[in-house]
Amino acid sequence: MTLGYLEHVAIRVRSLGPHLAFFREVCGMKVRDQQVIGGLKQVWVTGGIQFIEDPTFDGQESRFAHLGIFVDDLDAALEAAARHDVIVLPKGRNWLRLPDGLEVELDQARGDAVARALSIDARNG
Repeated sequence: MTLGYLEHVAIRVRSLGPHLAFFREVCGMKVRDQQVIGGLKQVWVTGGIQFIEDPTFDGQESRFAHLGIFVDDLDAALEAAARHDVIVLPKGRNWLRLPDGLEVELDQARGDAVARALSIDARNG
């Protein structure tokens, strides 16, 4: 059995500025990566949030984009996923859609990153 942890949650926003400022100033979350993908600017901040800037987003529905999960063995995780009712998306073999529409991005973690992440108990110190 492979192990994994939620590395990020991707959400759509109309404008990055206010969201980045809020999470930086309130939670101390800093930008750790930014890219333009599919014509949309995307920014990842420490703490596990990926913002997707979509000027056409009206805030009514579909804010949530996908769950990004890092696993210790991507091949084993994909083999296990194939035993479930999932659809592999055109984005790549590691992009899956579950029966109710939830999209999951599985990625290979480096070294023992998953074990280290799972060993942290932020609630109990």
